[in-house]
Amino acid sequence: MTLIKTSILTAISTIIRVIAGFISIKIIAVYVGPSGLALMGQLQSFITMMSSIASALVKEGIVKYTAENYDDEGIKQKIWSSAFKISLVLVVPMSFLVIVFSDFISLKLFKTVEYGSVFILFAITVIFFVLNSFLLSILNGQKEIKKLTILNIIGSIFGLIMTVVLVIHYQLYGALIAQIISQSIVFFITLFFVLKSSWFKLNMFLGDIDKEYTKKLLKYSLMALVTATMIPLSHIYIRNYIGANIGWDEAGYWQAVWRISETYLMLVTVSLSVYYLPKLSSIDDKKMLRAELFYGYKIIMPIVVFTAFGIYIFKDFIIEILFTEKFSPMAELFLYQLIGDVIKIASWLMSFIMIAKAMTRMYILSEIFFAWSFVGLTILFMNIYGLIGVTIAFMVNYFIYLIFIYFKMKDLFSAK
Repeated sequence: MTLIKTSILTAISTIIRVIAGFISIKIIAVYVGPSGLALMGQLQSFITMMSSIASALVKEGIVKYTAENYDDEGIKQKIWSSAFKISLVLVVPMSFLVIVFSDFISLKLFKTVEYGSVFILFAITVIFFVLNSFLLSILNGQKEIKKLTILNIIGSIFGLIMTVVLVIHYQLYGALIAQIISQSIVFFITLFFVLKSSWFKLNMFLGDIDKEYTKKLLKYSLMALVTATMIPLSHIYIRNYIGANIGWDEAGYWQAVWRISETYLMLVTVSLSVYYLPKLSSIDDKKMLRAELFYGYKIIMPIVVFTAFGIYIFKDFIIEILFTEKFSPMAELFLYQLIGDVIKIASWLMSFIMIAKAMTRMYILSEIFFAWSFVGLTILFMNIYGLIGVTIAFMVNYFIYLIFIYFKMKDLFSAK
């Protein structure tokens, strides 16, 4: 399937996800306000980090090796059964620890033990979140893009319904609960789709753990572990820093701009995951790899630039529609955030090669360094420029990263 076809299918689900996301943002803005949105960002970072760790961080590995061995059922059994068992082994102790330290986690993230029950619920339901991610990764590797599209649409609609109902009735507590249980419940819908697939056989998941593919999957796990911990932790630190030094409403303004960026960039990031990872994994020739990269730039970058420019022009209207008057101070944050978004995607198109080609050492070092350089630049620029310094730090950090990744990838594309 070509990038254009993949992007069209992805666009259908993404448009629905964007609409659902914007409606959710509006409901949350009305009922919980800027500070509540900041706390939701804290929980989302925690969920991303812990659910990734619990899933053994083998999502990208499953996609890569399933795609590479599309016609080899025996190897796919080794991959899937190994990944399945590793995930189960890790999720149980992680859930236990979250339950034991639920009040402590609540205190660290929310500055109160009031929401300890939220983390207990997360610990109970995270197994379904992990299994859902596991099955979606297999569908991706099997190149069943239509099923992925349908499941993404169902997940978006279901998540929206859960958010609206729970936020209206329980305000912030409801918003936090909605983030936790929506994807966990969607697992049962994903399972139904997988059971109906022609390739599904129960014994594909029940084989012994294969040492060779466990090692390969864990190689990806090491890379994913860094991303799944460093980025959420750095964002948690930044929100706490803003909250402690300026105010939690201001942390909410930054979270609101970040949510807008995440939402409109879904089309690109999902397309990269669904199309680029399997595609790049299957290319060994330097000339073909370079051609695929340039093709991605030609298709994706104009879309990102045009969309970012449109959001900046209509930022006041967007704030009015998506949020409330309480969020009006966030208007000053758009310029540097949107420039940073464009630079971010430009760098990601190249950095995906590190994942596809399992360039473990370079990937890990760069992820650690640039996650925390973002924190350092945030502290520096925030102390000089105030809240807008956070978005300046974001832009500068990705500009440096783009230069770094260009020089690291330069030799790879010297065609011979």
